[in-house]
Amino acid sequence: MALEAAQVEKIAHLARLGIDADAIPDYARNLSAILAFVEQLNRVDTTGVEPLAHPLEATQRLRPDVVTEPNEREKFLRNAPLTEDGLYLVPRVIE
Repeated sequence: MALEAAQVEKIAHLARLGIDADAIPDYARNLSAILAFVEQLNRVDTTGVEPLAHPLEATQRLRPDVVTEPNEREKFLRNAPLTEDGLYLVPRVIE
């Protein structure tokens, strides 16, 4: 799928990107190549292929979920200008 200059300009406008008029042919060629590659990928038969989160069946080494710091909530709340029921009070931003 070959993109035309007007289509590249519209894409740039939608993405709020400023591009030079001299660069439009390069953008059109590069974007057309990307779209052609995506079309090629869409033609690949993937029946029977399970989706993977990672190409290697690796698992993440996780540390034990244990508390390592003492609860100092009251100490931190004392530093806040406004608190109520153990929560920080902040000015309303949205009416």
